[in-house]
Amino acid sequence: MASLRFTTAGESHGPALVSVLEGMPAGVPVLASDVDTQLARRQQGYGRGRRMQIETDRIEFLSGVRAGETLGSPISMLVRNTDWRNWQEIMDPAPREGDETGLRKRHVTRVRPGHADLTGILKYDRQDARDILERASARETTSRVAAGALCRVLLNEVGVSIGSHLVHLGGIDARRPDEMPADLNAASDASPLRTLDAEAEAQMIARIDAAKKEGNTLGGICEVVVTGLPVGLGSHVSWDRRLDGRIGQAMLSIPAVKGVEIGMGFETARRTGAEVHDEIEAAPGRTRAGHVRRPSNRAGGTEGGMTTGEELVVRVAMKPISTLMRPLGTVDVATGQAAQAVAERSDVTAVPAMGVIAEAMAAFVLADALLEKFGGDSLHEVQRNLTAYLARLDERVER
Repeated sequence: MASLRFTTAGESHGPALVSVLEGMPAGVPVLASDVDTQLARRQQGYGRGRRMQIETDRIEFLSGVRAGETLGSPISMLVRNTDWRNWQEIMDPAPREGDETGLRKRHVTRVRPGHADLTGILKYDRQDARDILERASARETTSRVAAGALCRVLLNEVGVSIGSHLVHLGGIDARRPDEMPADLNAASDASPLRTLDAEAEAQMIARIDAAKKEGNTLGGICEVVVTGLPVGLGSHVSWDRRLDGRIGQAMLSIPAVKGVEIGMGFETARRTGAEVHDEIEAAPGRTRAGHVRRPSNRAGGTEGGMTTGEELVVRVAMKPISTLMRPLGTVDVATGQAAQAVAERSDVTAVPAMGVIAEAMAAFVLADALLEKFGGDSLHEVQRNLTAYLARLDERVER
């Protein structure tokens, strides 16, 4: 059973979004600003739409935190939707006159290819795809980032850091530096696309501008890098405890994400074993890695479903957003006739923001694995358990 669990609620244009995180130990120091900082990062990125100019996301703690510390009870957070004032008539939970048709103002029957619209209305037997798209919207990831922000605080308290940067957008690759910045997010957040390659950034911006004029959208790839992880999180003994599998599930649950790879990923299928597997050498003093080193780290920080103590490197691929301003052909489910898909307000690309969401999902999975291995009811207990484990790794070397 998972040590941590989070759930989210709310619609894109409803009154608010809700995030509930269960299993966080007591005594973790948290402030609303710890969460708000991550929510602001999620809203950045060149190519975003007008919604980012409307909303300024901030959380309100409803439970689980007192005097700046977690209590060990479920933590609930509320993020109000500023745009609700323009959507009350459309999203009103109470019945209204005319609802018997199943189609309120701004109803959606010209379903979008690539979105949840059509499949959702068939599965849930609805007339208006807005009943589906409001929840399927990536706006839901605001709640995920809120939960992930608290997990990030816990990880920071045990020396684990998470960052990300954009490595590809719209057919253009960004060069990965030979040596990553000491503060990855400070460096990537300084870029409007959260990339570390200024030359590629200029080309990507031009590509985004061209796609916007065409009424088109672009996808891309972000890389998440995690440092400070101790060896041994996750397990080889059961399929659902393997850390790489848990990471894959979490990343693929992000809307529009279609691919995940750890380390060399798909490239390993094209190479020989000698070109793929990391040689291991003694490295006294590297306690968290068991006093060894894998200089190449082609495995990306996991072996056998467990962390190795090297950097965890995960790349996440996002398809182009399915709402096009020059819509694709579809079927109007109200008439059965051919039509052009509805054009909801949207972004040209949200790949830079996806990197922040991927960080949040990584933080959740890793915090869960940390508590699975070193769990306790309080932060101090978790830290003591980790310290004892690291001391045991030192003893093995001394023997």
